[in-house]
Amino acid sequence: MKKLAKLTLFFSLSFAVIFLASMGIRYLSLHVEWMKNLPPKPETYLTILITAAHWALSLAMYSSILLALSYAARIKYFAPMTVICVIVLSLLFNFGISFALYKWELVPPAQSAGRQMGGDGLILSNSMNKNETTVILLKGTAEPLGPRVTAIPDRPMFFQESTANANLILPPIPFGDDTPWFLKSLVIDIRLSQEQLHNRFHEGVHSYFIYAGALIFLLSSLGFAIKFSVWPMANLFLGILAFRGILAVETFFNTPEMQEILSSFFQNIIPVSLAIPLIFFCFGVLVNIYAVLVYFSKRRDKDEY
Repeated sequence: MKKLAKLTLFFSLSFAVIFLASMGIRYLSLHVEWMKNLPPKPETYLTILITAAHWALSLAMYSSILLALSYAARIKYFAPMTVICVIVLSLLFNFGISFALYKWELVPPAQSAGRQMGGDGLILSNSMNKNETTVILLKGTAEPLGPRVTAIPDRPMFFQESTANANLILPPIPFGDDTPWFLKSLVIDIRLSQEQLHNRFHEGVHSYFIYAGALIFLLSSLGFAIKFSVWPMANLFLGILAFRGILAVETFFNTPEMQEILSSFFQNIIPVSLAIPLIFFCFGVLVNIYAVLVYFSKRRDKDEY
């Protein structure tokens, strides 16, 4: 019971710290994008905070489960009880926060506007690359689709009186985005994962618990991946790779193309909404069976000595 209490406390603290920290970082990122977007997006501080919380919830779920499994392996806690404890705590935290965010979304936000950047003659360009297109907004952010001067490398500058009817959306300031792709892909996959959980929550409690329960069961079953090496940091790295793979697989299965393939494969035997949780659950069962067989195999080898 003492180890169970320690595991529960460790998971709770890990989840809380990761959720609050990632929500704050994501909120600042979205807020900066909102302020420098032209034309301004019709968003408010509340909607940005809710969006950041949804994104942070998925990251906290994956990260806290990984850290809890790593901690349980280090203290050599009973594996079945670890899986049960992690599943219960993950579902409890995720459902509770999702329910709170759902109620929060019903609150009508006060109208607010981000601080616009720049005035008349605002120059939009990538300061890191001098060979890209530059746009000068003659009336600044007050009329982002108004008169402008566009400079393209190796071409003469040209003037446009208005682009209001051109259906043109300017990129954020500045144009460039030097974020490494592996970080971009991680942020996108986490957002898509949380969108799935969010949609399931709105479909109903049963749909949410079926999908979230199957996904968390699969993640909680990957404890064997954190026991391959005698080095804790190496095991944690292997666990990160395994969890990143599950996140990518989850995104892959929820693409429209895979939805069509699964629908045609099951031939209306089960709904598509149940197909993906069923795949997660079956794979989790196989992983647990493999872990049990490896455990008994190692134990038999020790008995032979």
